Amino acid sequence: MSASPWYASTRDAAALSPAVAQRALEWLVELQGDAVPPETVREWACWRAAHPDHERAWLRIESVRGSLQPLSSPVSAAIAQAALAPPASPHRRRALKALGVLAFTGGATWSVGEYAPWREWTSDYRTGVGERRDLVLPDGTRLALNTGSALDIRFSETERRVALISGEILIATAHEAGPPMRPFLVETAHGTARALGTEYTVRVLGDSTEVSVYQGAVQIQPRQEAGHPLTLQAGRRASYWAHGVAEPGPAEESRVAWKDGFIVARGMRLDDFIAELGRYSRDTLSCDPAVAGLRLSGSFPVDDIDRVLAALRATLDIRVDIQSRLWRGRHVRLIPAADSA
Repeated sequence: MSASPWYASTRDAAALSPAVAQRALEWLVELQGDAVPPETVREWACWRAAHPDHERAWLRIESVRGSLQPLSSPVSAAIAQAALAPPASPHRRRALKALGVLAFTGGATWSVGEYAPWREWTSDYRTGVGERRDLVLPDGTRLALNTGSALDIRFSETERRVALISGEILIATAHEAGPPMRPFLVETAHGTARALGTEYTVRVLGDSTEVSVYQGAVQIQPRQEAGHPLTLQAGRRASYWAHGVAEPGPAEESRVAWKDGFIVARGMRLDDFIAELGRYSRDTLSCDPAVAGLRLSGSFPVDDIDRVLAALRATLDIRVDIQSRLWRGRHVRLIPAADSA
């Protein structure tokens, strides 16, 4: 992940994870009380010292606190709401979201077209690396969130809208029996996918969004191409960006095997497979260019990376080179079997 714009202007700019940024904000809330327990102060100091990223995140908090004083009323309200609400409550999440906007974006309004890490960790629903989650929305629509996903739910009297901030979701839309027959929309930075009675996936790929339709149809509307939607029928898949839509291709059922905890490979290149597997692991996975073009087929569990690596080592002419790193887990690299480990 590249350094976010709200850290870029600081002296200690770095690619900080949303989880670290969130924890820094939570510490701000916890330290606002009139009588902060000494053990809380000690835990905060230990957290800052535990990793350089923690200190950078806190320096960001310190750098904006002074500039936020003119906004003392909304800031104080957000801090108070977050401090008083139970940790897992919707009220605390909304208060922290408001505080995050004020602290990290200067009070800017939320825009789905602009990426910022705070939007992930203040989202209505999210999954961590390797985590999957099932949801049932108020209208009966069923959602499955894949690894590293974040979304907001915006239902109103006129529409049912899901703002997909990152990751991938599988949707089975519910049919509304009576008026006003609200449309079901999935919005990303690149445009909107409107369900036409359907089951489909939407995945944010960075510079584009991919939609795969398995039942019914989906109408894709790029953000900056008003009046030029594309309707995808069942069995078709297409990527789109703000200015257009790529040529559609087949939507394979195996692409949603992640719902059951698997990656299904059919003659997949090893480098493509490792990139997909890496979505489910906190380890850094890569492969040497000399083995990148090897092909593999099979069903691989995403919840047991070491088991998958063992299977690859047993079936392909490769070695698995693993290097442990102090703060960021392991670096796993697949190399030719003839190379030294």
